[in-house]
Amino acid sequence: MSELMAQARHRISVADYHKMAEAGIFGEDSRVELIDGEIVDMAPIGSQHAFVVSCLARLFTLAARDDYLVSVQNPVRLDNCSEPQPDIALLKPGNYMDSLPGASDVLLIVEVAHSSISFDRGVKLDLYARHAIPEVWLLDLMNGELLVSRKPVDGQYRTMHKPLPDETVSSLLAPQLEWTVASGKSWSVPF
Repeated sequence: MSELMAQARHRISVADYHKMAEAGIFGEDSRVELIDGEIVDMAPIGSQHAFVVSCLARLFTLAARDDYLVSVQNPVRLDNCSEPQPDIALLKPGNYMDSLPGASDVLLIVEVAHSSISFDRGVKLDLYARHAIPEVWLLDLMNGELLVSRKPVDGQYRTMHKPLPDETVSSLLAPQLEWTVASGKSWSVPF
């Protein structure tokens, strides 16, 4: 992008973003999220993406008991200019009726990517690291890979791991959540 285009941008706040939504600027079916003050179109959800998210949500919910809340495709307010909508967020138990969960409420984020893998691996993973989200699982449906990113330090994940076939992955902060990667694949749906 040219320097001129970078200068021409006008970043908005979360408050402005919500005012725009309340004013009807976004349609009822709009799939957008606020990333670093910019409104970003989200990729349409295809059948494979929907199925994988549903299976993972089921796995996480069954493992949750009362230890955490499973939030599916709902916003997380990271700061005054970022409100992404991860596919799944494991949240600390709490009442989020009056305000959205923030970075300190998140135990794990899962992003399931098909056509958005470059954006998720670059922009969103960096965003989550900058806000000290302790762990992110990125499922790349196109390449059949799971990337587990942990230990954010100075805006970068210090540990990044691609599980091997038959390896069991568990969350650092929700260890009862275990997922064994299927034989012959680098990831698989749990059911």
